Amino acid sequence: MGQLDGQVAVVTGAASGIGAAIADLFRSEGATLALFDLAEPSDEVQSQADVSTHRVDVTDAQSVRQAVEEVIAQHGRIDVLVSAAGILDEVPFLEMSPQRWEKTIAVDLHGVFLAARYVAEHMVAAGSGRIINIASQLGIKGGMNLAHYVAAKAGVIGLTKALAQELAPQGVLVNAIAPGPVYTALIDGLSDEWKTAKAAELPLGRFGQPEEVAPTALLLASSPGGDIYVGQTLGPNSGDVMP
Repeated sequence: MGQLDGQVAVVTGAASGIGAAIADLFRSEGATLALFDLAEPSDEVQSQADVSTHRVDVTDAQSVRQAVEEVIAQHGRIDVLVSAAGILDEVPFLEMSPQRWEKTIAVDLHGVFLAARYVAEHMVAAGSGRIINIASQLGIKGGMNLAHYVAAKAGVIGLTKALAQELAPQGVLVNAIAPGPVYTALIDGLSDEWKTAKAAELPLGRFGQPEEVAPTALLLASSPGGDIYVGQTLGPNSGDVMP
């Protein structure tokens, strides 16, 4: 018997990276999945009877709201939301254009807000739900040439705390995960110099894998494992941050 049997889970950014790993684990634990992404998931994923795919731009309110309503129409509820959609690039602050800043904030922070906004109203009506926002350890400690990303992820952590306080009395538990560097397409886009320097900083001596982050999401989504986590930011981060 899976830990998420009978649960309906929405995962944004589900076509690759951490989002895909979380979706795979949730499905193996019995969840019915609704995958939100601009990219197409693999043919294997799309062929599963307990998976629906939705082409969603997380920066667009109408796109997010329509997809949420499609899931509600199909399943009647959403039990778990994982906001994993994100972008990352490297640029010195004095070379950063307003457009580059705005794009990162739009995906990495505003997209988290939109998903929570339109899913939470259904969770509150049902009296229960779990929202899990993927942040980053860089939102806690900062990072060179990543001001836009750091600001967005720090915002996700702050948003998580605010929503947790507001929604927990209504049965909706909101938490975040702040992974350390993880081998995904996002990290591939950073310079070799950045990756070498970052690996040298880590007590564990290596980056994580998406499959090593996914169990943290399962903990927060499941019961009784996640039942008393409220407004927390959990850190599978190779020792990069030790609060």
